Amino acid sequence: MGGGPTGGPVTFWSALDATDREALLGLGTRVELAADTQLFAQGDASDYVVVVLGGWIKVVSYSSAGYRALLALRGPGDLLGEQAVLEGRPRSASLLAATGVEVLQLTAARFRAFAQSRQGTAAALEQTLSRRLREADEHRTNVTEPVAVRLAALLLDLGERCGEPVPHTGGIRIGLNLSQDDLAGLVLSSRRTVSRVLEQWRGQGLIATGRQSLRITSVDGLKLAAFGG
Repeated sequence: MGGGPTGGPVTFWSALDATDREALLGLGTRVELAADTQLFAQGDASDYVVVVLGGWIKVVSYSSAGYRALLALRGPGDLLGEQAVLEGRPRSASLLAATGVEVLQLTAARFRAFAQSRQGTAAALEQTLSRRLREADEHRTNVTEPVAVRLAALLLDLGERCGEPVPHTGGIRIGLNLSQDDLAGLVLSSRRTVSRVLEQWRGQGLIATGRQSLRITSVDGLKLAAFGG
């Protein structure tokens, strides 16, 4: 398991050596879950962590008024639930399977003890925590960019991380069921604004959308439309 299907960022799992991976597999339980299954809910007690071995997971937050926001997408190699476990606090967000997934589930006690006894695992955990902080900082900084720029960057990133080439067209199908509300949450915008930008790009032939599908028909065109050149 690496940093993604196209050699993306290093993940928790890919940062481990083979010995630590094998040991963790022996300590945990491998679980397969269908799409839309909830792994744990916001506010739950923190008694285990999961490593994504296959598939994609949505990190979702619910406000006191019931508003749902998609905060992040996590894929193969990512560690989830570590913050709540290390701090001994309730879950700050819910995890929902965006696709069929396979995860390695480890109790909090076993994971903490293992990380404390293995220098390589401790380093991989520290890298994961540091990367999450950088992501949060970048997210806050990027909110000053126009929505079209943020949305294009998101779609291009998703295309690279979990895209599927479309035969004979040169396009890329994003193999996740993401609603316009989901996209709006990921770029910190409104659904109306995201819908307007997507409609413009459809008219320009840059993307194509269907029921539970989104396809980038022109990667270069999308980059040009959003970033200029």
